Amino acid sequence: MDAYHLAKWLHILCSTVLFGTGIGTAFQMVWAMQTGKVETVHSVASGVVVADWLFTTPAGILQPVTGVWLAHTAGYSLAEPWLLLTYLAYILAFACWLPVVFLQIQIRDLAAIALDEGTPLPDLAKRKFRLWFLLGWPAFGLLVGVYGLMIVKPSFGF
Repeated sequence: MDAYHLAKWLHILCSTVLFGTGIGTAFQMVWAMQTGKVETVHSVASGVVVADWLFTTPAGILQPVTGVWLAHTAGYSLAEPWLLLTYLAYILAFACWLPVVFLQIQIRDLAAIALDEGTPLPDLAKRKFRLWFLLGWPAFGLLVGVYGLMIVKPSFGF
């Protein structure tokens, strides 16, 4: 496999893992929170935290690395307007995702305390979940936009 195809394969693989794990764990977290069951929230939030460390974080780190490698190998200037817009969207998505990581850890920990004490999920966990949910939408939309930019590679005419 030549360098271009290796870079492309790794880039697509990373984007698939990043997006797929993100949407999958988000669905599971929403589903668990809707049950209101402390055991379910704790179990699912624990899995979501592990999935982020095992899959989302490495893919999120490798994604821009493979992207720069792919663009360079394909002969694009790294200052192409569509690439600059992609960098911006990716950075903004990351800025939304980073607090989400800490929020889901806090939700997991609050559920663990409630589970140990035999109490319902605290309102603080529910508030943190609402913020987690709200931050997820722009991150999701921005990554969808990145997919579009990667496919279309629009010319902005400058």
